[in-house]
Amino acid sequence: MSSQRSDSALILGEDPLSVPERSTAPAPRVVHLAHTTVPGGAELGLARMLRADPPWRASILLPPDPAEDGAFAGVPESVPIHRIGVTQPHGASGASPAGAVAAGARLAAQAIATRRHPSFRRADLVVSNSTRAAAYGALAVAGTRAPFVVYLHDFTDRETLGGFGLRMMTRIVLPRADGVIANSQATLASAEPFLRAAALREVAVGASGLTGRARGEREPGPLRVGMLARIDPWKGQLLLLEAFAQAFPAGDEVLEFAGGAPFGHAGYADELRARARALGLADRVRLLGHVDDVERLLRRWDVGVQASLRAEPLGFNVLEYLDAGLATVVAGEGGPVEWVRDGGNGLVVAPRDARALAAALRRLGDDPGLRRRLGEAASRTPGLVTDHAVAEQHAEVYRRVLARR
Repeated sequence: MSSQRSDSALILGEDPLSVPERSTAPAPRVVHLAHTTVPGGAELGLARMLRADPPWRASILLPPDPAEDGAFAGVPESVPIHRIGVTQPHGASGASPAGAVAAGARLAAQAIATRRHPSFRRADLVVSNSTRAAAYGALAVAGTRAPFVVYLHDFTDRETLGGFGLRMMTRIVLPRADGVIANSQATLASAEPFLRAAALREVAVGASGLTGRARGEREPGPLRVGMLARIDPWKGQLLLLEAFAQAFPAGDEVLEFAGGAPFGHAGYADELRARARALGLADRVRLLGHVDDVERLLRRWDVGVQASLRAEPLGFNVLEYLDAGLATVVAGEGGPVEWVRDGGNGLVVAPRDARALAAALRRLGDDPGLRRRLGEAASRTPGLVTDHAVAEQHAEVYRRVLARR
């Protein structure tokens, strides 16, 4: 299970009056570096945390594109958002040698723009919110005493980061970091060999919009299986579709995919629709696109699935399934198995195995009592915390980093 600091994490359902009073010391100025506004886990997590009244003075530095506020729409007006530097296109980490040179030039340009910006110069602490932002953030703080914290959302390995991205992380970013906040023990372990001994290390979940509210009565209708994840081949939508077809070849069970298709994956969404038609499931498989009201969506589902084709560092969707009291099925590797105990608060299946996933779905479909028992245990999973508690935990990390400088 992911570790939580007992002095800063408000567990869902705990008496809010028991939260320690905030320090009366001046709030530190924290500049958050984000490389995109496309709604992904890292971006949504930062936005949720900044909406949770964090005890620091925040600002955000972003590249100029995409121009839409995207994930950061709704961030309080007290948090200034500045567009600076150059576009940071998706896919640079796995670029060819020529592409790596171009990516390096863009990172250098973004680092220069970041270092020159008044928010950076006035900041007490610089926090990178993504691997890309960490790369140009490390360049920006090079040769300065600026405290630098890196949020680790991804594994530090070649499969995840690509050759260029891995070199940037292991040779420049992690050796410069004064502190890291990893989203799972597995994520931290992958970065550990490249961190300085003095760097502060913390495992903390990101803000996931968890509420701890009881699910209430299930909406009437057929069994609903769902996956909450951006439409992307490695997230495993096609694997789940194949498993669903094996588990429920006939009947009224429904499969729903909730998530947009950024980064050029609209064609993959079309592939999923075509495969559903070929399997004779077009009327029972639904691609919902990006969903704003996730809480309402999850109240409709009976089973939530994480079936990524490579190990997930965390999987915000898993936390949301558990918090919503869904019968949760996860692939048996990476961060999700720090949260889900097979047969306890969910089911764990062999990764990338459609048959194993189909068997788990069939088992849940046939046994309402098992779904109910797992769902009740899911909502009581230790360590699920509110966005406010996440902000307080991050603030404690920031304070500890600043105290060491």
